[in-house]
Amino acid sequence: MNLLTKAVIKLIEAYQRSGGGRRFFKVDCNFTPSCSEYTRQAILNHGLLPGLKLGIKRIRRCNEADTMANINDPIPLTIKGRASQ
Repeated sequence: MNLLTKAVIKLIEAYQRSGGGRRFFKVDCNFTPSCSEYTRQAILNHGLLPGLKLGIKRIRRCNEADTMANINDPIPLTIKGRASQ
């Protein structure tokens, strides 16, 4: 894992430890795992740029503030035929 990837992972983990979306945006995530955890896992499994792309796509889908039940949405094992690292 390169230095930039490690730095991004550390930033995501700091965001999670400090309260995440509940603290900064006053909302709970609609998904399980949370959008920040999904992005962290995607980066670890697929690399920095593909992982960030998956994370951004997920965050763009997270738009219902009052969802009654969380949607289970794990990271994909492959991205367009590309196996995870």
